[in-house]
Amino acid sequence: MTTILDPTSGRKVVERERLARPASLVGLTVGLLDISKPRGDVFLDRIEQRLTGIGANVKRYIKPTFAKLAPVDLRHQIATECQVVIEALAD
Repeated sequence: MTTILDPTSGRKVVERERLARPASLVGLTVGLLDISKPRGDVFLDRIEQRLTGIGANVKRYIKPTFAKLAPVDLRHQIATECQVVIEALAD
């Protein structure tokens, strides 16, 4: 079992089971979340090209600021619209 630490709260360790990775991304909707750090969009542009090249559907999202968690409504939207999510962090 893998232990994943939640950076939003250091009070107690939360253990979460990792989801199985899909065998292929072909035909799946992949959400690309830009956390609003400089040049994160450049990284995601390249990832989007690669994903669409292999047959994945891509949806782009952006957080208002990198300093806070994504708003609940944005997280809900991503969870309902996508099967896979990639979050970009770049400077």
